[in-house]
Amino acid sequence: MIRNTLIVIPARMHATRLPGKPLADICGQPMIVHVWRRAVAADAGRVIVATDSEEILSAVTAAGGEAVMTRADHASGSDRVYEVVTKIDPQRGAGIIVNLQGDLPTLDPELVGACVAPLENSETSIATLAAVIAEPDDRTNPNVVKVVGTPIAENRLRALYFTRATAPSGDGPLYHHIGIYAYRRDSLERFVALPPSPLEKREKLEQLRALEAQMRIDVAIVDTVPLGVDTPADLERARRFLAS
Repeated sequence: MIRNTLIVIPARMHATRLPGKPLADICGQPMIVHVWRRAVAADAGRVIVATDSEEILSAVTAAGGEAVMTRADHASGSDRVYEVVTKIDPQRGAGIIVNLQGDLPTLDPELVGACVAPLENSETSIATLAAVIAEPDDRTNPNVVKVVGTPIAENRLRALYFTRATAPSGDGPLYHHIGIYAYRRDSLERFVALPPSPLEKREKLEQLRALEAQMRIDVAIVDTVPLGVDTPADLERARRFLAS
């Protein structure tokens, strides 16, 4: 198993639905600091925030964290992550790169290790997470991304497709994709070099680029879904959760 892991948290200020959200106050701390602390608590590797904002960099460093400035024109978080990896690890000491979203302030730290675990299989290029959908409304909600996969072990799938539609049809569980990714170093390099793919552009799901390029994505099934903060209502839910 490759041991050296970098956990990179991309964070930018210009989110469409909640501008400035990495610095949104939650119980007296910016949201990005909550995410950084939970990533550190995972004890899975060096944690770095990748940002295009001096304000975010200052907030993280003031809390004792490590942050790196990146270009502002990246098309995706994966591109921002890759820039940081090439800057801080030119000697290629890190074999695994975790792309951890900066809007998951309720993250269970154990999910980081769970995401990396499928890379124990040398045939797996990228690993990610999913949980069984429990709420009926989530089955048809296009903002709840579903992963369609074939079982390969207990609580483990090989991803066949990701979609905003309700899929697959028929009896059985549906799986809510959790947007945390663990890449082998060479897999991340290959991924960011690929052009956006047709299904990626149609579904607006970046991970489909990898599947269309025949990269293998394995999915660990977990019991908890961290709250992603995309709207003011999400932010209030996160405040209530962490206050309790």
